Amino acid sequence: MKVIIAGAAGRMGRELLKCAHQDAEIDIIGASEAAGSDWIGKDIGEVIGEANMNIKIVSDILELIKSADVIIDFTNPETTLTNATLAAQARISHIIGTTGFRNEEIEKLKKAGNHAVLVQSGNMSLGINILSQMTEKIAKVLSDFDIEITETHHNQKVDAPSGTALLLGNSAARGRSLNLTDNAVYERYGNTGRRDKNTIGFSSIRGGNIVGEHSVIFAGDSEVITLSHSALSRKIFVKGAMLAARWSQDKDPGYYSMDDVLNIEK
Repeated sequence: MKVIIAGAAGRMGRELLKCAHQDAEIDIIGASEAAGSDWIGKDIGEVIGEANMNIKIVSDILELIKSADVIIDFTNPETTLTNATLAAQARISHIIGTTGFRNEEIEKLKKAGNHAVLVQSGNMSLGINILSQMTEKIAKVLSDFDIEITETHHNQKVDAPSGTALLLGNSAARGRSLNLTDNAVYERYGNTGRRDKNTIGFSSIRGGNIVGEHSVIFAGDSEVITLSHSALSRKIFVKGAMLAARWSQDKDPGYYSMDDVLNIEK
């Protein structure tokens, strides 16, 4: 499988390069970084502390994409949308772990899925996707419980709430037959008034080098249920991304999620 790693010098990009380099079934044919990055023109071996691998980091993957089977993309919404267009034109798979998309940007990704296999998820770990399924089911059964979602990440994360928190929020909303956009509360300050019954609240914490911690709290009158997940290593996201890349190779064009990859029934 011929792979391009987009965002190669980032936290996830480095882990993806290491994993792909050690996998005999994967051929890294290219890697990209944002224009102006100090890594442009440097060999990917330097990024992961290996010997020269004769693959230079570029800012434009247009020439590389013709020879690729899949792009694995942990960058930013603007770059990912550009890559989605290129992947759709080349009819190659696009695995997206980028977060921070607006609703209209998600719609653009869905359109790209008309022409290529596109797998997009706020979190590619098995554990989070199981947690997402449980959240939806519990939200449906415990319809009178309040729902709050907390997330904690390292101090370099630029978007809040996290893509994973939003994934969990959407699961809770589906369980209640609600639209998350209309019922989410992302911050509270001052005299907020009493909590609305349909509110799905979010709290974000940033500090240190925390990989990722998420909790979904179901609070009733006499009991509280908390579902939690802690990421101890970014390898769990890499494993999911690689699984999605392999899964995508014999699929028809479409906009898919990790539920599809893991065959999780909604």
